[in-house]
Amino acid sequence: MSKKELQVAIDGPASAGKSTVAKKIARRFAYIYCDTGAMYRTVTLKAMQTGVALDDAQALAKMLAKTDITFKPGDPEQLVFLDGQEVTMAIRQPDVTNNVSTVAAQGTVRADLTERQRVIADAGGIVMDGRDIGTSVLPHAEVKIFLVASVEERAQRRFKDNAEKGIHTPIDVLRDEIETRDHKDSTRAISPLTQAADAVRLDTTSLSIDEVVDKISVIIEQKRQEFE
Repeated sequence: MSKKELQVAIDGPASAGKSTVAKKIARRFAYIYCDTGAMYRTVTLKAMQTGVALDDAQALAKMLAKTDITFKPGDPEQLVFLDGQEVTMAIRQPDVTNNVSTVAAQGTVRADLTERQRVIADAGGIVMDGRDIGTSVLPHAEVKIFLVASVEERAQRRFKDNAEKGIHTPIDVLRDEIETRDHKDSTRAISPLTQAADAVRLDTTSLSIDEVVDKISVIIEQKRQEFE
């Protein structure tokens, strides 16, 4: 009897390591990886490019009705496409990063992208990371993980990631941005950042990426055995 293909939801605040961990988990179990954050970033980028107000829920809904977001395998990271154009690096620029919370707080945007994400996850064998995956997008996911880390640690990670991409932002600025993002994400009216009651909380501050991946892998294997 083959092992059940699970839905794995990984949530947590900005720069807690969600995407990096989710990608490695997906590779380890040969699961699909769905980068929900990239989807919200792509919507933000298009709104900025086309002059749509970032807090106009109805205008964003009209824009989304004519928006195509797709992913393709890439090395070292998967590629993101907006209406057929690659935007992998464009959506990681500071102007998008600092505005995505506003777009993500709009109910019309969350409803549209949540439905797209559920379709992708429907067959199982999926790893999805974000801020409300276990609570809103995939409330019945068999495995739910909530990653946390100190603000200082997350700022250091963001600084290193940005530097590797040629983006040079002072560490104190990043620290302030992360604290602001935490507040916006945890206090928004629709699907705020919060730990699901049945999620396993992992503090990654003093752990390497591989250590986090190993801990989550054990949880996944235990859950798969329950279905054998």
